[in-house]
Amino acid sequence: MDIPHPGKIVIAGAGIAGLTAALAFASRGFAVDVFERSEKLEEAGAGIQLSPNATRILDDLGVLQFLLPKAVQPEAVILRDAKTLRELARVPLGAMAQKRWGAPYVVAHRADLQGALLEAISLQPAIQLVKGATVRSVTVGDGGASVSVDQSGKSEPADARLVVGADGVWSSLRGGANAKSRFTGELAWRTMIDSQSPQGRAFAEIGSPDSVMAFLHPGFHLIAYPVRSGAAFNLVAFTPGKGIAEGWSGKADISILKQAMRNTAPALAQLAENAGPWTAWPIHTVDPNAPWIAPGLALIGDAAHAMTPFAAQGAAMAIEDADTLAAYVAATPDDLPTALAAWEASRRPRIEKVARRGAFNHFAWHARGPVALARNLVLKTRPPEKLAADMDWLYGWKPSGR
Repeated sequence: MDIPHPGKIVIAGAGIAGLTAALAFASRGFAVDVFERSEKLEEAGAGIQLSPNATRILDDLGVLQFLLPKAVQPEAVILRDAKTLRELARVPLGAMAQKRWGAPYVVAHRADLQGALLEAISLQPAIQLVKGATVRSVTVGDGGASVSVDQSGKSEPADARLVVGADGVWSSLRGGANAKSRFTGELAWRTMIDSQSPQGRAFAEIGSPDSVMAFLHPGFHLIAYPVRSGAAFNLVAFTPGKGIAEGWSGKADISILKQAMRNTAPALAQLAENAGPWTAWPIHTVDPNAPWIAPGLALIGDAAHAMTPFAAQGAAMAIEDADTLAAYVAATPDDLPTALAAWEASRRPRIEKVARRGAFNHFAWHARGPVALARNLVLKTRPPEKLAADMDWLYGWKPSGR
C-alpha cells in the first residue's frame, strides 16, 4: 500500500462529512483513521437531496456508482400552493441537470448514501474505520496533533497529522464560546411512506411522484420526493415550534403539525393524520462567524457551519468541505497552517452565499398576503430555463483540480 504522505489524518465522525473526507484524503495519498462514537452506523433522518455540485464529487470519489441503483433522479423541482395545489414554478432536472451542470441531481435515502460511502471505503486500504470510539480532545505538539479517544471504557491517545472534526452540529471538538449550537425555533417533521400504500397512492395523486415537490404556505412548507428507487416517498414539513431535547429526533406535540396543515388542500391536510408516524427534529445552527480551524484541527460540515436546510445544501456543503480540505492539505502538505487558512478563506464566501439562499427560500416560501402575490407573479413570469439558470452558481460549482 503506497502512502506518500507521512502521518495520519484522524477524522471524528462517520457521517456523510467524515466518510467523504476519508475518501478525499485517501485518494490523495493519506492514511486515514475514522473514529465513530456509535457502535453501529445508523444514519439519522430519512431522505436527502444531492445536487450536481455534490454528486460530481461523489462520482470522482467512486461513490456514485454504488448509490445510483438505489436512488432516484427526479425530473424537476416543482413549487405548489399548499391551499390550491396549483403549480407555481418548475425547475427542470433529470437529463437537463446532467447536461447543464455535468452531473446528476439525485434524491436518496440517507442510509443508502451511507452504504455507498462505506462500499467505496471498503476498496480503500488506507482507511481504517473504528466504531464505538469517541474523540474527546485535541492536543497540538511540536510533532503534530494528538487526540484522546474513548473506547471500551478506556482513553487512549492517537497521533495525527491533522484532526478533522466531522461530528455534526453538536460537535465535541468545536470549543470555546461557540461550542453550543442554537435552536432556530423551527421543527422539521419527517416521515416516509410506501409508494404503494394507500397513503402513498393518495399522495401521488396530488403531486408529481417523479419530482421533488415543495408545498408552500405561510405557516409551514412541505418537501416531498421519491427514494429507494421510487419505492417510498420521503416527506418533511417545517413548522415553528419549541425546542426539544438535543438529538436528531425527539418528541413533540403532533398537534403543531396538524394545526399548521389544517388550512391546506384537504388531500394535503390528511397527510398530517395518515402519513405518520412523524418524528420531530429540532433545527439547530452554528454561529457562522466562528472559526473552523485551530492548530492541528479543521471542522467541516455541520460541525463548522450548520445552517437551516431550506436550500437543501447541508450534505452538499459537507461533501464540498471534505473534498476541498483534502485538496488544500495535499497541495501544501508541509505547511499545514497555511493550507488550513487558505481553505477556510476559500470556503467562507460560498457557505455564506448558500446560507443566504436558504434564508431567502424560507422567506419566499412562507410569504403571505401581498408578498405571496408578488412572489407568485414573479414565478409565473420566469420560464423553467431561467429558473434553472438561476442555480448555475450553486449546482454548476466545481472544485479546482477535479
